[in-house]
Amino acid sequence: MIENFITISNYAGRYLHGIGITLYMTVMCVAGGFLLSIPLALMKISKIKALKLIGYIYTDIFRSVPALVILYLSYFAIPSVLKVTISASFAAFITLSMVSAAYTSEALRGGVEAIDVGQKEAAKALGVSYNRTMFDIVLPQSLRAILPSLVNETVGNLKSTSLISIIGVTDLMRVSRQVMADTYIMFEPLVVAAIVYYILVKILSYFAQKLEQNLGRSARKLT
Repeated sequence: MIENFITISNYAGRYLHGIGITLYMTVMCVAGGFLLSIPLALMKISKIKALKLIGYIYTDIFRSVPALVILYLSYFAIPSVLKVTISASFAAFITLSMVSAAYTSEALRGGVEAIDVGQKEAAKALGVSYNRTMFDIVLPQSLRAILPSLVNETVGNLKSTSLISIIGVTDLMRVSRQVMADTYIMFEPLVVAAIVYYILVKILSYFAQKLEQNLGRSARKLT
């Protein structure tokens, strides 16, 4: 077994490249999902029934259908029907961003609804527009409240990136499979991938905890 790990060490450069792709895709998909979640959350709390219905239908679909199925639809099925070609990285970005948006929008909707309605009424009484009330007053407070949920979603996205190896994106999991194919070693490459994922999740969780503690101290100073 030790000899196998020594053999795998020759592929350290590939693993580093795969880790870089994994982190890049995680950041991009979390950012894309968050940006998409804002209009989705606003649609869900809208007084316009059509918009509210669309928001909830979107969330229901993307929370119910496995991400792997959506990934296959994005990369194989839909481009085939539309007679277009898209890159594996773009399909992965679109898929994970849309799935992430479904979960994040629910957390954001809950955060917005948890804000004291008195603040909204006070802003309205002062003549502040709905858009400014939401983006300047409500949403910033909501983000602080849902920070733990956002962290969990980021960790989930980090682990979900392992799916994109199936369509050829050279992330950490894809590199592990390539090493397995090159060396005919099955166990150790997957162990290395598991250890790296574990370390990345722990690092992310540590910094998120520190951020949450700092925000908590800031909130106590303001009260």
